[in-house]
Amino acid sequence: MNKKLAALVGKRIAKMRKSKGLTQDKLALFAEIDRSYVGRIERGEVNITIEKLYEIAETLGCDAKELLP
Repeated sequence: MNKKLAALVGKRIAKMRKSKGLTQDKLALFAEIDRSYVGRIERGEVNITIEKLYEIAETLGCDAKELLP
């Protein structure tokens, strides 16, 4: 796992989430994932699937490419 890449993606997700005024709880609810998993994504502790990246992007109202470094 490339921790640096996962951390960069996580930071972008967190930044976009905050810019939309969403808590981790709300993002998790709308994206239908566990809140603790959102935290792990944002901290770069896990690699997410492309499918999950697209689900999160859709929830955040952005293109998936905006979440990639």
